[in-house]
Amino acid sequence: MTELSRRQALAAAALTTLATAMPAWAQDPAAAAGVAAWDLTEIYPTDAAWDEARKAALAAIPALAKYKGRLGSSADTLAEALVLQSDLVKTVSRVYVYVALKGDEDVRVANYQEKQAQASDLYTALSEATAWFAPEILTIGKAKIDGYVAANKTLKTRFDFYLVDTVRQAEHTLSPESEAILASAGSPLSGPSEISGQLRSSDIPWPTITLSDGKQVRLDSQGYTLHRDAPNRADRKAVFDAFWTAHGKFQNSFGATYNAKVKSDIFYAKSRKYPTSLARALSGNNVPEAVYRTLVAEANKGLPELHRYFELRRRMLKLPDIAYYDIYPPLVSLDRTFTLDQMRTLTLEAVKPLGPDYQSRLAKASAAKWMDPWPRPGKRPGAYMQPGAYDVHPYLLLNLSEKYDGLSTYAHEWGHALHSLIANASQPYEKADYPIFLAEIASTINEQLLVAHMLKQAKSKEEKLFYLGQQMENFRGTFYRQTMFAEFELKAHDMAEAGEGLSGKKFTDVYFDLLRRYHGPKMGLDPAYGNEWAFIPHFYNSFYVYQYATCIAAATYFAQQILKGGARERDNFLSVMQAGGSDYPVEILKRAGLDMTTPAPYQALVATMKDTLDQAEALLA
Repeated sequence: MTELSRRQALAAAALTTLATAMPAWAQDPAAAAGVAAWDLTEIYPTDAAWDEARKAALAAIPALAKYKGRLGSSADTLAEALVLQSDLVKTVSRVYVYVALKGDEDVRVANYQEKQAQASDLYTALSEATAWFAPEILTIGKAKIDGYVAANKTLKTRFDFYLVDTVRQAEHTLSPESEAILASAGSPLSGPSEISGQLRSSDIPWPTITLSDGKQVRLDSQGYTLHRDAPNRADRKAVFDAFWTAHGKFQNSFGATYNAKVKSDIFYAKSRKYPTSLARALSGNNVPEAVYRTLVAEANKGLPELHRYFELRRRMLKLPDIAYYDIYPPLVSLDRTFTLDQMRTLTLEAVKPLGPDYQSRLAKASAAKWMDPWPRPGKRPGAYMQPGAYDVHPYLLLNLSEKYDGLSTYAHEWGHALHSLIANASQPYEKADYPIFLAEIASTINEQLLVAHMLKQAKSKEEKLFYLGQQMENFRGTFYRQTMFAEFELKAHDMAEAGEGLSGKKFTDVYFDLLRRYHGPKMGLDPAYGNEWAFIPHFYNSFYVYQYATCIAAATYFAQQILKGGARERDNFLSVMQAGGSDYPVEILKRAGLDMTTPAPYQALVATMKDTLDQAEALLA
């Protein structure tokens, strides 16, 4: 995978769906006028300048061909070729980022959709022109490459990790002809994901139900998400029952699509000589299988605290019992609102434990025009940090509400931005981009420091319970739920690799067993809810979701160390941000004192969950 595609993947991973509680754009002059608040002229001053850069990059790509067959001729030649490739990747990334951000300002503007297609074509042309690099580097041999790195300063300072990683994957890299066949298989093997998406978005006849207030709602995926936390319990049950029953009618079709996806994973694993699909999926970032399996084991050991949380939720919602449709309503409502200035001030105060340099960087960055904060008609929904304009700075697209979720999102996305800023300041371009395995740690630490700060400031028992509830819900949704998803994926692939026949019913049975184990004996679960596995599009990006759980575990470990410790604990975490992508993520974390192959990070999260529950229960006593 090239540098550009990893940077795009990082931005995609940062996306999170937000439901805005109020039309904040109506109160913000720039948003109300349909104007974005960020300044994209820092990337390119005009569209014409962007087009000039795009054409220049396209014209420069053929120059790569002169190095074909020559990479092993000398250290200087290899360095020249890699510098040219890297410089082109950096330029193409900048070209792509500009039109992607312009397009997201108003998705209704066709002009920028067309320009994004041009940028994608440019990226494709670069990918095709550099596809031979890795196979040819492998023909040089490890010993010769090591000698080149030792003899050439550019290779040593900018490309040493890239070359080490390329050589590491030699046994899984095929001949150019075989690589071409695998590449061509990508399009047809993406079919299961596309078909399941079509089923969810257009083909299922979604039911319409009448809520207790007389309102009729259509329960497609969006309608379900909007109404699953309905204040009226009977409404919640009606929403769950109707939605999951409708899903279940397509169990066989979803079973066929996911079975095909699992088989395609096995095909890729066998083609690249991996023992299992899991081994292949983890190989890219060189993540040991012990990380995945220890996560699952420790989450299961920590289930008593999750079950305790469900009992607390039952008490706080004043319910006679607890059912699966009761897990989404907020435990406590908080009417407090926050202006953008207050969000900035509170975030700066909350991150004080990260030190004056971190605060200073955040203060300077958040005062500049790097962010488009408020929703407005036509703007892309959600929130993300885009780091791809390396020579400029990160940009943040947000759609903030003025409630606490808006404040939390503000802190989260600025955590991503500071990670990129610090990595960029510490590493050359080629080693600054951090992998997904690390991407959510800095952002989640900001959220946890924010909760700790808000708890100290809270003026009432209800306000404290609100913040504690936010923390517990984050642990439920990001650690336990994502690990449950990860365990489902592992079981599905294990069954397929053992030669078991798979079907929609079998997937539903496996998932329902996991629902019962993770949610405990007191949780009311209708068998229809076992169809939820077919609702999760992440399953078509195999063995991806576990990283949400590992990131929140690592973030919780570091946050507790920072809050209880001093400069040493802070600097341990900051070293992770400074490392960027200069080494494998598990090794970066090990050097900071955290071994993700051991139970420690997951036990730290469970311990923090217990402590949070203790605080909430004491307030209710």
